[in-house]
Amino acid sequence: MISLLTTLFVSVVGCMAYRRIAQHLQILDHPNHRSSHVKPTPHGGGVPLLLAFATGMAVAALQYGLWPGSYLWLLGVALMLMLLGVLDDMVNLSVTTRMTAYAVASGATVVFLMAGLFAGPGLWLALAALSLVLLWVMNLYNFMDGIDGIAAVQCLLAAGCIGLLVLVHGGDQRYVLFCLLLVLAQTGFLFFNWPPARLFMGDAGSVPTGFLLGGLATLGWVENIVPPGCWLILGAPFIVDASWTLIQRWRAGEPLTQGHRQHAYQRLARHWDSHLLVDLLLLAVNALWLFPLAWAAFIWPNQQWVLVILAIIPLLAGMARIRNLT
Repeated sequence: MISLLTTLFVSVVGCMAYRRIAQHLQILDHPNHRSSHVKPTPHGGGVPLLLAFATGMAVAALQYGLWPGSYLWLLGVALMLMLLGVLDDMVNLSVTTRMTAYAVASGATVVFLMAGLFAGPGLWLALAALSLVLLWVMNLYNFMDGIDGIAAVQCLLAAGCIGLLVLVHGGDQRYVLFCLLLVLAQTGFLFFNWPPARLFMGDAGSVPTGFLLGGLATLGWVENIVPPGCWLILGAPFIVDASWTLIQRWRAGEPLTQGHRQHAYQRLARHWDSHLLVDLLLLAVNALWLFPLAWAAFIWPNQQWVLVILAIIPLLAGMARIRNLT
């Protein structure tokens, strides 16, 4: 409990202090034709968020003993990705440089987590496939951090629901604690990112957050803590929106690395003239549809892929309708 409260406190105080510093130093995200905000807003809130998460893990280690190596690895890589985001804000790194760093981080993480799991001719193929999946999760989370609150809300829902499922069913308590520490670090940030946002996460927060969620899903599967289908179901809004939009842009011959405002959540925010309504829709979809399916997948893992499909089909139908919105 102490580690959880510490994480929340440090996140709130840290984001408050960082926001003031960012305003003083003019670390601002200025609106442009691709933006969903209308006034300059401090960005880089991922820094105090991740530092609060690391602080909570340190306090938990003092309470319960040193974390297993897999959790320390996830934390270490997340902090390095945070620093990369800060560096990118300072010197504007090229897409190639950033993608190379992300690929190395995802590949090394998959190899580390799966070391000794199995061997054989299919090992390298499995490692390559999972590395690409983790790389995509990191990037799509960055793509989806485009309106107030949405990235933090999605992380709260996914990590919080998974933590609850594992806790209720008597699973690995370290895994539960890691999820909850991430939830409370995001909650402290959300105080400032809830519409209308006073602080943005930036690449220093969105990429590490995507990495941590993808890493938790991989670790949960490797250590047989939670079926991977549960993570896919709870992450479906981001996965479907980002993947659908990428495919549509590819089919239209549009540059895939160029910024845009064509995601479904961005179209809805413009159509409703409200970021808040989109965040509330995300909460409702999770509460009424995705979380019950994730719970079912946890109880009946043999049916998890059928349940993943059930989760995705309505979202795809929604994407098809939203596509016609300007």
